[in-house]
Amino acid sequence: MPRQLLVTAALPYANGSIHLGHMLEFVQTDIWVRFQRAQGHEVVFAWADDAHGTPIMLNAEKKGMTPEQLIALYHEEHQQDFRDFHLSYDHFSSTHSADNQALVEVFWQRLNEGGHVVSKTIEQLYDTERNMFLPDRFIRGTCPKCGATDQYGDSCERCGATYEPTELIDPVSAVSGSTPVPKKTEHHFVTLAPFTNDLQQWVRSGALQDEVANKLDEWFEQGLRDWDVTRDAPYFGFQIPGTDNQYFYVWMDAPVGYLSSFRQYCERHGLNFDAWVNPDSSAEMHHFIGKDIIYFHCLFWPAMLKGAGFKMPTAVHAHGFLTVNGTKMSKSRGTFITARSWLDHLQADDFRYYLAAKLGSGLADIDLNFDDFTQRVNADLVGKLVNIASRASGFIHKFGDGRLSDTLPDAALYQTFIERTPAIANDFEQRNYNSAIRQIMALADRANQYVDEHKPWQMAREDGREADVLAVCTQAINLFRVLITWLAPVIPNIAGRASELLQTDLEHWGGLEQPLLNHAINTFKPLSQRVDPKQIEALLAASRESLEAAEPGPENQQDETPVDTLNLEDEITIDDFSKVDLRVARIVEARLVDGADRLLQLTLGLNDDNPDLKRQVFAGIRGAYEPDQLVGRLTVLVANLKPRKMRFGLSEGMVLAASGDGDGPFLLSPDSGATPGMRVK
Repeated sequence: MPRQLLVTAALPYANGSIHLGHMLEFVQTDIWVRFQRAQGHEVVFAWADDAHGTPIMLNAEKKGMTPEQLIALYHEEHQQDFRDFHLSYDHFSSTHSADNQALVEVFWQRLNEGGHVVSKTIEQLYDTERNMFLPDRFIRGTCPKCGATDQYGDSCERCGATYEPTELIDPVSAVSGSTPVPKKTEHHFVTLAPFTNDLQQWVRSGALQDEVANKLDEWFEQGLRDWDVTRDAPYFGFQIPGTDNQYFYVWMDAPVGYLSSFRQYCERHGLNFDAWVNPDSSAEMHHFIGKDIIYFHCLFWPAMLKGAGFKMPTAVHAHGFLTVNGTKMSKSRGTFITARSWLDHLQADDFRYYLAAKLGSGLADIDLNFDDFTQRVNADLVGKLVNIASRASGFIHKFGDGRLSDTLPDAALYQTFIERTPAIANDFEQRNYNSAIRQIMALADRANQYVDEHKPWQMAREDGREADVLAVCTQAINLFRVLITWLAPVIPNIAGRASELLQTDLEHWGGLEQPLLNHAINTFKPLSQRVDPKQIEALLAASRESLEAAEPGPENQQDETPVDTLNLEDEITIDDFSKVDLRVARIVEARLVDGADRLLQLTLGLNDDNPDLKRQVFAGIRGAYEPDQLVGRLTVLVANLKPRKMRFGLSEGMVLAASGDGDGPFLLSPDSGATPGMRVK
């Protein structure tokens, strides 16, 4: 039975260009949307630019523009990138719209009427030069817990502590450079505790991945705190009704933008908005988000929907981050790549295919490794998939005047392909794209094997074999048609060219059981092209040059330059090396890390006689070791490495490992006789 699906992707911030990290999510969403349409379901993909907040206000001022001008500029740029990456969204709005403001005020009124809003007097840091209260991220100072300098107003990157901005030592405004002062203000809060039971039931209803639900259980155990939804002027956003100088926090009006964008679409296309979003509706609402905004989408947003009388999300699908060549995107290395830079050098469908080949349904990060990317695209898309059509279509025109034969020589083989449709469809439904791609490419190998076994090019040189050649190539073209139909949600541009070649619809899966017979096809034209490593070199060079003036940040402090390509400037002196404190440590505990497919959490003992002397380290060695293999083993610890706050916890050092030529990583271990705490020289 056809389903009704409202699908959204997280709102891009209208304060900068789209980069590949954003595009990972948007492509994941679009593949799912296209797949659902291919099954005959009614799908509306509606979303918007996130257009409010202090950063937009300050950036517009810096550029000599109004905030409205800035968000309008990025609104057009974003949509051009989306179109060129073949995103099939139905409507893209802005949270800075009259429609969104009206719907935000509906939420606000209903939450007030339900008794879910309270007012409190709080103390915040105030910039007396700019006459503004400072958001946490616009305050820098010394951590009150460990004394680390230049830390944000809400958490310390060195020790991982969280605190109130007013606790920061020697705070400085990142806006003016002045010393902010504490100042009291009255704010509005949405009370979340009354929604606890409803939220807990929803969390365990199948709406979330298990690892997300488990994380939310931790927050429930701590008790849900009231949520501050007020920001004081100056602020770019919607003014709170009944106030003179207070505005809704961006996270109040941003998720409402999903529904206001959908309502705009409904008004333009004659859909009944209320019938889709009321609590009893059979229509589904699916949100695709990054794992860094789970708290907002899985606690605040469903509570708002419940309190305002709307249906809660059917599902929230979270995904991991994108790394490039194994590391976080880096401006200094030129791997902070915008969507437009990619399009200037490489094909959108190649990026979409590579992501699909690696994306599963969990929260694991995805690495864009360019060597792997080149090999996979060239081998799979060009060498396997397109190769089938290019090998067969010429013979069809030569021996059949461009028309397929009226029978399949191996109907059983065709049926074998068709029988895989339910399993592949299930993978797409569950967002196990990598499994779907593996199944499809295994069948592409089988199709090529069929052609190789029958050698139409050899039969074409034999008298009286024209009909045999045509039959074999008809079989090949039909197998190609099934493969490209399955892949159309992933590579829509290539599928569009294939549709022109085959002169048939490839966007719907319903007609696959009937093969194309006695059917005219067009002359073959290239459907895709091989990736040239020079294109990647040009992409990285362009990214590096366009951002070479950017200051290095935490994301590029770890360099993975191969030894044989080190520049002279990378050399260090013996004095530099002597600063590194290497110590023998014993692995006393090793555990898996939820949401990370490459990390193990290690507890390292530095003294066998003193069990309290230990360190916690997160190491990317899960691919080489099971946790129980490591307990009791000696390893080498970089003991004086600055602690690093990760989303999984605080990593207090680094263990040494080696890898190369696709093997490893292998932990470095001292010889027998070494004991924990010994210095490695």
